[in-house]
Amino acid sequence: MSTQTETFEFQAEARQLLQLMIHSVYSNKDVFLRELISNASDALDKVKLESMLDKDLEVDTSDLHIAIETDPDQRTLTITDNGIGMSRDEVVEVIGTIAKSGTAELLRKLKDAGDAESADLIGQFGVGFYSSFMVADKVTMVTRRAGESNGTRWTSDGTGTYTIETVEDAPQGTAITLHLKPEDAEDQLHDYTKEWKIRELVTKYSDFITWPIRMAVTKPATSEDAEATTEIETINSMKALWARPKDQVTDEEYNEFYKHVSHDWQDPLEVIRMQAEGTFEYTALLFIPSHAPLDLFMRDAKHGVQLYVKRVHVMDDCDALIPEYLRFVKGVVDSQDLTLNVSRELLQQDRQIQLMRKRLVKKVLSSIKDMQANNPERYKTFWTEFGRAVKEGLLSDFDNRETLLEICSFDSTHSSTEQTTLRSYVERMKEGQEHIYYVTGESRSIVENSPHIEAFQAKGYEVLLLTDPVDEMWVGAVPEFDGKKFQSIAKGAVDLDGKDESESDDAKSEQREGYADLLSWLNSTLSEQIKEVRLSSRLTTSPACLVGEEYDITPTLEKMYRAMGQEIPTVKRTLELNPDHPLVTSLRDAHAKHPGDPGLVDTAELLHGMALLAEGGELADPARFTRLLADRLVGALPDDGADDADGATSKGDAN
Repeated sequence: MSTQTETFEFQAEARQLLQLMIHSVYSNKDVFLRELISNASDALDKVKLESMLDKDLEVDTSDLHIAIETDPDQRTLTITDNGIGMSRDEVVEVIGTIAKSGTAELLRKLKDAGDAESADLIGQFGVGFYSSFMVADKVTMVTRRAGESNGTRWTSDGTGTYTIETVEDAPQGTAITLHLKPEDAEDQLHDYTKEWKIRELVTKYSDFITWPIRMAVTKPATSEDAEATTEIETINSMKALWARPKDQVTDEEYNEFYKHVSHDWQDPLEVIRMQAEGTFEYTALLFIPSHAPLDLFMRDAKHGVQLYVKRVHVMDDCDALIPEYLRFVKGVVDSQDLTLNVSRELLQQDRQIQLMRKRLVKKVLSSIKDMQANNPERYKTFWTEFGRAVKEGLLSDFDNRETLLEICSFDSTHSSTEQTTLRSYVERMKEGQEHIYYVTGESRSIVENSPHIEAFQAKGYEVLLLTDPVDEMWVGAVPEFDGKKFQSIAKGAVDLDGKDESESDDAKSEQREGYADLLSWLNSTLSEQIKEVRLSSRLTTSPACLVGEEYDITPTLEKMYRAMGQEIPTVKRTLELNPDHPLVTSLRDAHAKHPGDPGLVDTAELLHGMALLAEGGELADPARFTRLLADRLVGALPDDGADDADGATSKGDAN
């Protein structure tokens, strides 16, 4: 008997995703079965664990399994498990809503992506249940949560609504019935009621599932008088992939297992196996994906590997085993020594867990280093997808900092297309060079054209171009690499001739004396905006640039903090002038001749604003800067009498 029938509308995002599933053409519809079996396997893992932790839970775990049943006449396919099941509220929350951050971004990418990419993106967000509608016109699910008396029936054709009703006699677990679409070979829509097809898909995608997958199999007659019989047969091997010898596992099996644990639809970039024996035993099978998930940089995204204890699934997303900066790593760790009732709080303090974590991290980093040395193209893919995340480890993982520095790659002035490692940078350093030079900013185009870089390029010094937000953080925390200190070219005084600026030669001293009055006046005029004004040895073509002290916060980092709502004091910086630039020499001469001219103040403001804009900064008062610039441009234009002598004289005076 059924009661309490209600009709609900899908969440807007879920409805859009369903429409994409129903109306889009995907090249591989077979994967729907893998997704449903994977969900069923998770449900069996959960009920097994809960029955161990909660002795009062009324649940039968004596024969946990997955069953597949076909009905060719009715054209239905049913996947059943006797796992944890779902309550009525859970059905509404899990099935009717995509309860994940970034759904809008997912849908946008789905619409923009091609056929092959679309399936990959869907898998990333773990919405495999929706793949049922690729092969079915209607889906019915009957589920009852372990320990509850009533079940729930969910039904939908995927168009916009679904119905839910209470079912009193539902068995424990979940049964999903697909009312299949007609077979269509041209659309690669197969007949999923065929026994051979189901067996083929289970063997291909789900053979490693640790629970038995059973199906009624027809046995041919043994003699002319006998009739064919039907027997229930387990159609998967149930061998835990991580427990099998490496030479007994194919690449295809590794790939399918990765897709099972990650809900990704692409093959992994790298497979990492690890087995520890002795006083503390565990086995690990880890994977580095071939592309970054959409939620890699989302604050509330879950990460971690699956934790098993003696082949019993204990926890998804065990973040105690993998640090935050390696959050993209997927896989399984199976311990022989932990207890089944281990909690997340205990994991954070467990000495054995901390030891496992250290070893796993070292194994992953060594695998990346091997990839870097032996497979540059694969490493390039890895760094493009995950480099930003890996660099976060430079701030948090002091034990592995040297290894992390070795595997990092950066843009530099050495090449406009290829990144460089720090090791390669050091090998190319000029004789006598003591520092690894770098500049930070929002984009390569901005920092590459920064005034700060002019003298370095002129003298052939390579400069790292650091444009990721995390770069602003780690360069202040990491002092050196291979004995070479990191040095920002936008901070402090620069001496590329090997001389300290305080020990300049007589020519430079004399030059400074010639600018003493101008520097003193500019220091007074621009005191609200800058710390001091001095002559520069880092400029060759630009008239001026702004320079911070060694431990000053950078403008980009200052902007990042303010964007996060953290107000910090404004840092005044030094304005450096190029003593050989015509604008600076003209300003010196004009100030010497007419020190009280109010137009000089405007020129000083423009000079400061130009230096700010040249490094990608933001003007405090853009309207005033524009007005001052417009006035100067008007004065520089020839007037009606420009062709006669008076006009020429007038034009010269304006300049």
